[in-house]
Amino acid sequence: MPSEVQQDPGTVRMRRSLGVKDGVAIAASSTAATTSIGIGMGALAAYAGRQTPGLLLLAALPILGIALSYARLNRTEPNCGSGYTWVGRSIGPWPGFLTGWVVLVGNVVFMAYTGAVTGSVVLQFLNKLGLHSALGFRLDPTSTGVSTAVGLVALVVVTATAITGVRSATRLQMALLVFEYAVLLVFCGWALIVGDQPFSFSWLNPFAVGSPQALAQGLVLAVFIYWGWDAAFSVNEETRNSSDASRGGLIALAAMTGLFLFGAIAFQRVMSTDELLRNGPQALTYLGGRLAPEPWASLPLAALMCSAFASLQSSVIPTARGALAMGRDRTLGAVWQRVHPRYGSPAVGTLLIMAVAALLAVLAVGIPELNDMILTAVNSIGLTVALYYGLTALACAVRFRESLREGPVRALRDVLVPAVSALALFGLGGFLLWNYATMSDHFEASPDNGWFMLTLPTLFVLAGLGVAAWAKWVRRSPYFRTGRGTDADAIALPMDGAAAGTPGPP
Repeated sequence: MPSEVQQDPGTVRMRRSLGVKDGVAIAASSTAATTSIGIGMGALAAYAGRQTPGLLLLAALPILGIALSYARLNRTEPNCGSGYTWVGRSIGPWPGFLTGWVVLVGNVVFMAYTGAVTGSVVLQFLNKLGLHSALGFRLDPTSTGVSTAVGLVALVVVTATAITGVRSATRLQMALLVFEYAVLLVFCGWALIVGDQPFSFSWLNPFAVGSPQALAQGLVLAVFIYWGWDAAFSVNEETRNSSDASRGGLIALAAMTGLFLFGAIAFQRVMSTDELLRNGPQALTYLGGRLAPEPWASLPLAALMCSAFASLQSSVIPTARGALAMGRDRTLGAVWQRVHPRYGSPAVGTLLIMAVAALLAVLAVGIPELNDMILTAVNSIGLTVALYYGLTALACAVRFRESLREGPVRALRDVLVPAVSALALFGLGGFLLWNYATMSDHFEASPDNGWFMLTLPTLFVLAGLGVAAWAKWVRRSPYFRTGRGTDADAIALPMDGAAAGTPGPP
């Protein structure tokens, strides 16, 4: 039996076998700096122009406050449900369930579109190797349909690796990270040296963005780009010490902040704003071609492919574990808490998540241009990320409010910084929702249609409230009586995956 599985008579549990390095690998892979830089700088430039580095710096401030809130809550109550558990206990079960639900849905949507991004990058790489000559025609990497077909294969592969154990998955992710960061640092460093676009300190001023609407939209995209460091907290029941999860998440966030600023400035040293907008998801590939001849020019594309693959895999891991925590509380069906007797992973839940992500990816083929599909997914996920990050930070401020009487340092760390960070994200999300509601006078499935962009996160939340109602009144989940999540040591998970609970849909 693999080392990550701890077997008691009749039970299988996830064993504490991970360390800080594993947490960093999961968090960094989920944040996917190379992918975010490679396809995100063009999207940010559409709103922030040359102020993209300043926008990333501004967005890092509330995100740091959120990360400190996660670390404080994790120190008190490590649980793989993280925000779902902490918000439920501190604020109430309904917002707690909604926190877990939007994390689950956001990750599934992210996997769906990242699968297509992975497919697009693979096609770009194969076309560079001469695939179009062998086939007699060129497969278009900007086509949503073709990219999704290839991405579905990648989704199956990463699901299989996630099922066989989180320890082996983190080893693979660390190897991919070393390669992609080496390539990213070399090319972006060279871009800083040889770029012909003059650097200006105005690039670091986010308030020079043209309008409040553009600033708000850009900030939501920037929050989304930072999203993923909290994946380290989803394995806090599998780390040898629960504080290892906090250290892993915070180290990854600090590294990502530096890489994003480094990459944004490097891109702007080589490319004008028009070039960034024109190249969109292929900006990193374009950078490689500008700076080096073949075959070296293909290295950034290979790094982007590794990043997309690692990000896809790392998204499966926290999503399945969040659903496991919800399954333990019977807020989701018993099927979600089944742990594989050999690999010690929530195998059935992982397969279900892959299946739903694949279905969404197929449905998204209706948006023909890959860039439009990416913007649609990113805008929708960005709003839900702002919601659950804000709720988790607010839960920290509420739970530790007694720290206001215990000196300025503890008051600042436990209450004031989390509360201000939460209010910043709530204010940002509220302003953007109002902007979406008033920017269009008709409905159209397009990322520049406000009603469409408002519809998607609204559907996410309404669906979550419906599932919560079922869990409360049909499943009679104890979570809605106590607001407390069940930890790994409080239950025994049957080896065959069966679990007690009121029957109902998964």
